[in-house]
Amino acid sequence: MPTIHVVGNLNVDLIMGTLPAWPAIGTEVVLPHSELRLGGSAGNTALALKAIGARCNLIAARGDDVFGTWLAQQLGSDSLPGTPVAAPTTISVGIVDPSGERTFLTSAGHLALWEPAEVTARLSAEVQPGDWVLCAGSFLCPRIATAQSELLSQLKRLDARVALDPGWPPEGWTDDVKATMREWLRHCECLVINEIEATSLSGQAEVAAAAHDLAAAMPLGSIVVIKRGPDGADGWQNGKHHHAASPKVKVIDTIGAGDIFNAGFLRAMADKRGLNDALAAGVALASRAISTSPRQIV
Repeated sequence: MPTIHVVGNLNVDLIMGTLPAWPAIGTEVVLPHSELRLGGSAGNTALALKAIGARCNLIAARGDDVFGTWLAQQLGSDSLPGTPVAAPTTISVGIVDPSGERTFLTSAGHLALWEPAEVTARLSAEVQPGDWVLCAGSFLCPRIATAQSELLSQLKRLDARVALDPGWPPEGWTDDVKATMREWLRHCECLVINEIEATSLSGQAEVAAAAHDLAAAMPLGSIVVIKRGPDGADGWQNGKHHHAASPKVKVIDTIGAGDIFNAGFLRAMADKRGLNDALAAGVALASRAISTSPRQIV
């Protein structure tokens, strides 16, 4: 079985809720729930892959503080190699509203200083031909993002299968960000993003039109997957549309749902299952996660 390498943002998530309305400045609100988790798009996907028994390799970094040590402990035998970044660990505070949706407040932390040299070295040493590599949360790692085109080119030279889920750019979908993304897409055979990211990046209001626009920027035969929450997930390859519906579940916590989808989807792709099956696997895994507390993956 190929290894699935996940390259990208690992941080601490502090989840708090439920917040029915945003408080006035200068006030204090007591919330009924809080949870400290390993987080970040790459971290969430790697943990989910581990939970479902996939061969997974996380290429990420941590800060040189107590939270960096805690992240390594959470990963257990998959503890992060190398020297921690000389900065506090990045922390995201996720505020959950009554619908289960969330707002993130994220510190720059170690992700702002993580250098691409470590990533380049680990890719060369650890990626084998035919492995899948997911680049996740790229926009939250600015120095990695600057070198992303070369990293993606390196992966193709290593004969890896490259998937991309860059997350939401902090500066928004500016013309420069869109141009950068289209450059990255030239090197990828799979794009996995959510609906608002797809329409914002493409400038197309309809999901299908967005998918066709993005596919045109990618190599022939590439896959575009658009995650649509309660409407399931859609995929396109060679102009053919595939869909997986979401089951009806009680939504408790959507944080990391798209990352957990990525785990189920990529495990199925690594197992050489078809696109329909891979979409369904991703939807099923994410649906279970968002409807359980404490969160369960399997």
